[in-house]
Amino acid sequence: MRLPALLLALTATTALPGCAALSLLQGEPDRDVFELRGPEVTARQCGRGRIGELVVELPKTRGTLDSERIMIRPSALQTQYLPDAVWGDPVPATLQRMLVETLGAYDSFSHVGRAPLGVAGDYALISEIKDFNAELAGKGAIVRMTVDAQMVREMDASVASRGSFSVTTQAPSTRTEDLIPAFDAAGQQLVAQMTDWGLRAAGVNPSSCR
Repeated sequence: MRLPALLLALTATTALPGCAALSLLQGEPDRDVFELRGPEVTARQCGRGRIGELVVELPKTRGTLDSERIMIRPSALQTQYLPDAVWGDPVPATLQRMLVETLGAYDSFSHVGRAPLGVAGDYALISEIKDFNAELAGKGAIVRMTVDAQMVREMDASVASRGSFSVTTQAPSTRTEDLIPAFDAAGQQLVAQMTDWGLRAAGVNPSSCR
């Protein structure tokens, strides 16, 4: 039976309203697996010749976020994870997948992938995840996603554009069923912002795409 608490990232448990508890004596718990979606984008025609190949590199992040675990921050110095739910992939791979799927819907690039088809691509999207977690706020939580990114021309390793992206959404409680939709909404907003920036960085006006 689950009790209202969250598991600390290390060894202790701390009570939080509406979350399941773990006993360290019970071993690994059963966890539901969730997959975030990018914004719904069908194939888009941008009315110009293809630019070339875009490689979306695996985002970098600190060790506490490089995990399938879903992070909750009770305070700026504390890291906890939901005990009853995980992402289908580690956070960096999750963001990478959403960016590849969404940018790949536009015909501006001849290919969008996690690795180049040949020796190197024409552009590389390099990013670092600063935040991908929920923060306690009263009886609810604020989901925060923050990413710094660069669009790099592979030919001369020059930076075509730099961008910083930050999205927040509200969850009415710390229950998993309230947190996951808030993460989903934040992820869609983040990827939409990064896609718009990525197209512009490569010289494409997203408003011209149909």
